[in-house]
Amino acid sequence: MTESFFIDLVSGQSRGILPSSLRAGLCVAEPFYGCAVGLRNALFDAGLKRIHQAERPVISIGNVTTGGTGKTPTVAWLVNWLQQQHEMPAILSRGYQSLDGEANDEKLLLDQLCPGVSHLQNRDRVTGAARLIQDSDCSVIVLDDGFQHRRLHRDFDLVLIDALTPWGYGHLLPRGLLREPLRSLRRADAILLTRCDLVTATRLNELKAQLSKMVETPVIASAFTATGLVNSSGVKLPFADLNGKRTCSFAGIGNPGGFRRTLSGVGLAVSDNRFRAFPDHHHYTQSDLNNVAAWATTQYAESLIVTRKDLVKIRSDQIGQIPLWAVDIELEFLEAEPLLQRTLADKLSFLNVERT
Repeated sequence: MTESFFIDLVSGQSRGILPSSLRAGLCVAEPFYGCAVGLRNALFDAGLKRIHQAERPVISIGNVTTGGTGKTPTVAWLVNWLQQQHEMPAILSRGYQSLDGEANDEKLLLDQLCPGVSHLQNRDRVTGAARLIQDSDCSVIVLDDGFQHRRLHRDFDLVLIDALTPWGYGHLLPRGLLREPLRSLRRADAILLTRCDLVTATRLNELKAQLSKMVETPVIASAFTATGLVNSSGVKLPFADLNGKRTCSFAGIGNPGGFRRTLSGVGLAVSDNRFRAFPDHHHYTQSDLNNVAAWATTQYAESLIVTRKDLVKIRSDQIGQIPLWAVDIELEFLEAEPLLQRTLADKLSFLNVERT
């Protein structure tokens, strides 16, 4: 089952006898997953499963759904902000979908966005945190995709919710995209609504109203602003340079729909025949790239556009004879005041007092 087929299935877009039967089967499996997640959380809440506290503060960035909510650019923003606060951050991640212990796409990209910052991939976050503290001079650990990894104590939990698909189609895995029930949001210290620029003001207010009934923590609206194009050699290109030129795009990320909307917002083509979605964290083979080149040639493409996560794996300025560019994006806050920054600063000040 491909990811696109799964999304169409759980979202209800696929209609007919077979999709309806498959959804019914997934509904049967959903309670078993929910019971397992609920039991695990209950054991941690009751102290029957041990939570390990690191010797440095830990700030987690995570979500409650599968798929892309924008964690990587948010991690990059947080690391850079911490450096501005005279902290020495380090990044700890699982290394999901890495090959033979190599860096995965997220680490490759974060190494570019946060040069010189220690980044360790380890499935065992407790061991990973201890190693980071031992091997680096970090003053704070940024835990990437850490909301469900409760063995490691977090001093601050920032949870990302994609405004385009906030509730995982209303079901836990495998019937929907929720990794745990929405009541788990009560563990969050702040919630960052992402891609808010891609929904209406009415819809954004609805989401904030729904969240206000679930949590009492700050809810911050944000967007991922496309700032231009960059290639593997680091050459920058404004979007205007592609005006009137024929482009094709592809992506191997958790939320290709969000990427398509970003492309559309900067005036790049996103019609079905000029966009291809690969599985999340896809490792491109030479055969994949040859097929992309052949497809783009049939579309008379003058440039190929990807995400930076894709670019760091392909590591080339072109595919076939067609130039390859990635969209550069930055996290932008849509609030009138720097609410997240102030909340984080207050927490860090409190932790620094505790440490002295």
